[in-house]
Amino acid sequence: MAKPKLKSKLKPKIRIILYTGKGGVGKTSVSAATALRAARLGYRTLVMSTDSAHSLGDSFDVPVGGDVVKIADNLWAQELDVFKEIDRHWGTLEEYIKIVMAWRGIDEVLAEEMAVLPGMEELAGLVHLINYYEGQEYDAIIVDCAPTGETLRLLSFPDVMRWWLHRILPIQRTAARIARPVLTRVTDLPFPEDDVFEALKDLFERLDKMRDILTDADISSIRLVMNAEKMVIKEAQRTFTYLNLYGYPTDLVVCNRLSPEDVTDAYFSAWTESQERYYSMIEEGFSPLPILRAPLMDQEVVGLEMLERFGAAIYNDSDPTRVRFQGQTQDIRQEDGDYLLTVLLPFTSKEDVSLSQVSDELIVRVGNHRRNVILPRALVGMQTKSAKLEGDRLTIRFVRRD
Repeated sequence: MAKPKLKSKLKPKIRIILYTGKGGVGKTSVSAATALRAARLGYRTLVMSTDSAHSLGDSFDVPVGGDVVKIADNLWAQELDVFKEIDRHWGTLEEYIKIVMAWRGIDEVLAEEMAVLPGMEELAGLVHLINYYEGQEYDAIIVDCAPTGETLRLLSFPDVMRWWLHRILPIQRTAARIARPVLTRVTDLPFPEDDVFEALKDLFERLDKMRDILTDADISSIRLVMNAEKMVIKEAQRTFTYLNLYGYPTDLVVCNRLSPEDVTDAYFSAWTESQERYYSMIEEGFSPLPILRAPLMDQEVVGLEMLERFGAAIYNDSDPTRVRFQGQTQDIRQEDGDYLLTVLLPFTSKEDVSLSQVSDELIVRVGNHRRNVILPRALVGMQTKSAKLEGDRLTIRFVRRD
């Protein structure tokens, strides 16, 4: 297969693209194929896995580990060593938690396991992005993320951590200094020293910096990988809603494993019809995001040759690192105790719009077309009061039920 020609000049800024999706949809294959295609276009590309269940090396069919290894010209890969990353970013805090647990009589081995909070493995991997961003050694970084549930929890960490950093941490640190001399006379409970608070503050600040990088639409994009199946689509819609809620830019949807159009077998024809029906559901739920169709390949997508074929099938002649969409398609904010949900509806008049709500799903109809928006938990128990179309944005006011 001929190598694709370089279509554009290398960007002065580093480009970071995160792929996430429900487990088993093929996001690792899409990530690897994207990275290989970017490398063929001349970008110095690093593809890294932050999923604790690594499969990036299996996709390239070469050993990939905790250190960066070269896969091909302009292409490097890394499966982050979660234990090394945790020790680097969490070591001091982990040691203190183990001491407290040991004081409570918990077995040393069990204490060591419990000292690592759920999700810290993937979180430590995402924090590692800061080093690469500051080093500017690569033009593009492709991240094979954990499945959507874990990714969402991690991306919400910086907002929670910022609240702790500014409101709780200074109080706790001062209180610990005052109480330590008194309480050490009556209890042997190990109190945190200043190095624990410093480590906590450093972690919070790095998380905040990570958020600044990942919410900059000129630098970073999150892309959703899914199959044309109802359960997968619904989970991806929830992910999309929360990514908008936290301000993370999503610029592309990849619908993977679509049956070839020339299938004549009766069994696969029925499967193709089902996929096309659910593909319409994807268009309804994610418009106006661009959607790329990735075919079900005739061989397992493993190794450079198959990944190159797969990448060409997804992106055709286009640059996979190009930003495909900018701006938030949804926005949620509070106003006077109510919530305002803004949805992007280009080329629409108010006479064409109607709304209905079923449980956690808001259905926006525009003429003969429908848009499904999964509501965040804060809005599920509320009811719509009004809707106003201004330009290409529909703003819906939610109020608490009587």
